[in-house]
Amino acid sequence: MKVSDYVLQRLREWEVDHVFAYAGDGINGLLAAWGRADDKPKFVQSRHEEMSAFEAVGYAKFSGKVGVCAATSGPGAIHLLNGLYDAKLDHVPVVAIVGQTNRSAMGGSYQQEVDLLSLYKDVASEFCEMVTVPEQLPNVIDRAMRTAYLKRTVTAVIIPADVQELDYSAPTHAFKMVPSSLGVSAVSAVPADEDIARAAEVLNAGEKVAILIGQGARGARAEVEKLADVLGAGVAKALLGKDALPDDLPYVTGSIGLLGTRPSYELMQDCDTLLVVGSSFPYAQFMPEFDQARAVQIDIDPSMIGLRYPFEVNLVGDARTTLTALLPKLKRKKHGSWRKKIEKDTARWWDVMERRAGVEADPINPEYVVHALDALLPDDVILAADSGSAANWYARHLRIRGRMRGSLSGTLATMGPGVPYVIGAKFAHPGRPALAIVGDGAMQMNGMAELITAAKYWHEWEDPRLIVAVLNNQDLNQVTWEMRAMSGAPQFLPSQSLPDVPYADFARSIGLDGVRVEKPGEVEAAWHRALGADRPFVIDFRTDPNVPPIPPHATREQAEAVVSAIVKGDSDSTGIVKQGIKAKVQEFLPGHKGRGDGPHAREERNGR
Repeated sequence: MKVSDYVLQRLREWEVDHVFAYAGDGINGLLAAWGRADDKPKFVQSRHEEMSAFEAVGYAKFSGKVGVCAATSGPGAIHLLNGLYDAKLDHVPVVAIVGQTNRSAMGGSYQQEVDLLSLYKDVASEFCEMVTVPEQLPNVIDRAMRTAYLKRTVTAVIIPADVQELDYSAPTHAFKMVPSSLGVSAVSAVPADEDIARAAEVLNAGEKVAILIGQGARGARAEVEKLADVLGAGVAKALLGKDALPDDLPYVTGSIGLLGTRPSYELMQDCDTLLVVGSSFPYAQFMPEFDQARAVQIDIDPSMIGLRYPFEVNLVGDARTTLTALLPKLKRKKHGSWRKKIEKDTARWWDVMERRAGVEADPINPEYVVHALDALLPDDVILAADSGSAANWYARHLRIRGRMRGSLSGTLATMGPGVPYVIGAKFAHPGRPALAIVGDGAMQMNGMAELITAAKYWHEWEDPRLIVAVLNNQDLNQVTWEMRAMSGAPQFLPSQSLPDVPYADFARSIGLDGVRVEKPGEVEAAWHRALGADRPFVIDFRTDPNVPPIPPHATREQAEAVVSAIVKGDSDSTGIVKQGIKAKVQEFLPGHKGRGDGPHAREERNGR
């Protein structure tokens, strides 16, 4: 048995079923071992090492297991980095196994020689080690797996090419040998009783309680529902926690932040007590004013406790076990005007979303595209959104229910993970449908190439449905709107304009299916066709880039400032801004008197 054989054996013993990877001579020894091991764990070949890392992240996010990726030395290891940082910043367990030049060549400025220990010391700061002798195994693999599991982070194992080819010899019962063992138990930390009592005192004293949950509350759905009932509270969700609680509960106000909902914003503006569970939501301006609310935080990670807000009580513990200990100490509150207001605001928000989706656009309103999907989603679908304006519509228009799962690049907010996320999800759950909503920028960046990976493997999936919806507006739209809002720049075409690409045609050319949609009346039929397809399906939606992702907290004055920035381009001789954009934006402003005017719109104008 060679070192490379033992590495794969140890991964199998850790119940690793898939390794997302790309070949290179720095891991030739491992590739040969895969052949001897009958491709166990399964080698999943991406089109690029960054995609291997994203697929490992998607696999880990949707399976709860460690995602494992592998790449060659030098450029391969470098390419993994963006996906690994996505994992680190979203607290996702991923192990990277990378090759290195032979030990004899190290320090000799050799081909593809990069100081990987230095390169990886930040992204894999919790554990990064190079194997130089066989006896370091299994310890190095075991520690990488255990650390990734327990700390929900990235770890890295670097194996020089010549070490992969050495005969394996286990550590002995001797001086300076480090034997190791398999396995790790789940952590169910519970704060001390006196701290639980302090938290209960704060929550019991409040009259208008708000709860903010993140992905750390995903395993505590029943406890959060009971908590909201006992406290008469509303629940807002950080984007990474979108699937932690169903949106069909009347007191769930939806996402929070720039991509969030109006009722979530108002929940934070009006509460007198705040409980944050399993979230490190970073934007303090969307939290209550510092002197407005007493606050409690629950988080399993001590390094993330006490961040973002002046919390009165900080509880380090698992969300489920901590809430189980806290609930008996809470006094039931009457569901009075506070809870009724939350439910009324939330119901009104969904009416507003329906009206916004109904605004005419040229050629198709992107909000309508996503809103039309909402009611059609299977209850077990796995969703991913790419970064950009697509994330706005995912956050605001799709209602999580049943066994649905969903995620995006929450903290790094990198472009490009949408398609590889759902590919990773399909290897985690081959019997469930998966759907990615991506912009044309992300699709051109890497999504099109990764369709080839889907074409390579979809026959192996029990449910072949992998749907990629491309919002094709020929614009890097989120940045365009940010430029308008923050820089007063109408649109800089050399940086923002994208070529029109026939995405559905490309999908069909590699054996998948797809359709281009250019009229609003074709949208629902396209969704039905994709959801009933017998193979991966690409929908190329031609959407209007002039539909603004106005944040939920925007005042009319702020929104009109954006209009003014756009109108500056009307007289530009290069025709940067189309005629009619001003009218288009005004249709989405608070209190607009045009289409969709009804009692809720009038009520909002009168009240605000």
